[in-house]
Parts: sequence; structure tokens; C-alpha cells
Amino acid sequence: MELTDIIEALGLVFIFLGIGTIIVSAIGLFKLPDLYLRASAVGTSAGLGVASIVLGALLMDFSGMNLIKAVIAIIAQLLTSAVGSMAIARAGYLNNALPAEITHIDELRLTRRSPDRS
Repeated sequence: MELTDIIEALGLVFIFLGIGTIIVSAIGLFKLPDLYLRASAVGTSAGLGVASIVLGALLMDFSGMNLIKAVIAIIAQLLTSAVGSMAIARAGYLNNALPAEITHIDELRLTRRSPDRS
């Protein structure tokens, strides 16, 4: 077994790890009780899953240009998935989407402006 075979096998492991992470995210999308938990599950695992798939693809077809593309894609994915999921959760909160019963503390309610105050 040569070094290239080991690197390609490692690339496949990363690709399947990313696919598994996204599948778990999809299951959480259907099983979690409210918008906030779903946004958290999808934002976190989609960022890691896609980053893992990109890393696996890089290992399968490594070159200097692909390395630059992969680094840019991974950084962009990690930044935008977290910000996107937080924006979705915030939009839901501002539109009065109720949290699930298992949420005990609503810290954002303390910072929310009432209609009387401007």
C-alpha cells in the first residue's frame, strides 16, 4: 500500500464522516422540538459536514490550487453556517416563535424592547 492509497482512503473517510454528520443533522431537523434547536443542529453540523466533505475531496485530488479553494470554502462554510443559523433563530424569535418546553431560561426576553419603550 502506497502513500497515495492511504491519503485517498483518508479522503474517503472524511467524505463519509461529512455525509454522516449531515444525515444526523437531517434527523435532528425532523426530531428536535422547536425552531431554535433545529437551527442550532443544522447550522453546526452542516458547517462541519460540508467542511469535512471538502477536506475529503481535497485529499482525493490534491493540488496547490485545490488547496487554496478548499481553505477558502471551509472558512466560508464555517463562518456562514453559524451566522445563518443564528439569523434564522433570531428571525424566529422576533416573530414570536415559541421555544419548546425544555427551554427553561429565555435570556433574550430580558433584552427585548417593549412596544411602550422605543
